[in-house]
Amino acid sequence: MKKTSLIFLVSSALAATLSAQQRYLPAEVEAGGRLYTSNCIGCHGPEGDGVGGINFSQGKFRRAADDADVLRIISRGIPGTPMAPSGMSESQIGTIVAYLRSMTAGGDAPGSGDPARGKMLVEGKGQCLSCHSIGSFGMHAGPALTDIGLQRRAVELTRSIVDPSAEVRAENRTVRVTMKDGRTISGRFLNQDTFTLQLVDTSDKLLSLDKSQVRESTLLTTSPMPSFKDKFTAPELSDVVSYLSSLKGRP
Repeated sequence: MKKTSLIFLVSSALAATLSAQQRYLPAEVEAGGRLYTSNCIGCHGPEGDGVGGINFSQGKFRRAADDADVLRIISRGIPGTPMAPSGMSESQIGTIVAYLRSMTAGGDAPGSGDPARGKMLVEGKGQCLSCHSIGSFGMHAGPALTDIGLQRRAVELTRSIVDPSAEVRAENRTVRVTMKDGRTISGRFLNQDTFTLQLVDTSDKLLSLDKSQVRESTLLTTSPMPSFKDKFTAPELSDVVSYLSSLKGRP
């Protein structure tokens, strides 16, 4: 499927049929997201709307009546179109189907847990507020989560939790600064001007560094956040994503 187009011409009538298919585990969605990124995103884009008339995030397919049809098309391709056989195993294709299903507007596959349990996990086992803030609670070394449900789809939240470095947005980059006196300071990059560089360090302190005292500064492409893939069970991950998806900001 690499560099080919997953051409499922649009049919709104089948979107409802596909939305009624089975739910998938967050781990399956996460695995499918990696395969989609490496094999399909070049043509279809991160939102699944890169091919004219196609929009995976809205669950629109014309040649597929159910998930089994989607799996078969990815496996065999579509003769006479750029959609070639994928050459993947059935289990690999199954995870891509899971990911495509999760791209629907509601993102219900990875966000089908219990928000109340998710809130307890975020504040307890996950210790998320030691880096992130929700409303007036928490720290600021990581991005605020108060309205994260408006900014990110459930599948993106799942991927950020299990593979934080898969996508690091520009506003969430970490900067590593080496001072002329030999000190190394790291933190979430906020801003810079002619004379200073501003960041929030790992102890939640807002720092404004004098550039005349900076030897070198580097914006990192990886996230300092650890993966929670082995810390949360699949049901717990689903609960956490459901809670985060519910965060829409203050009224």
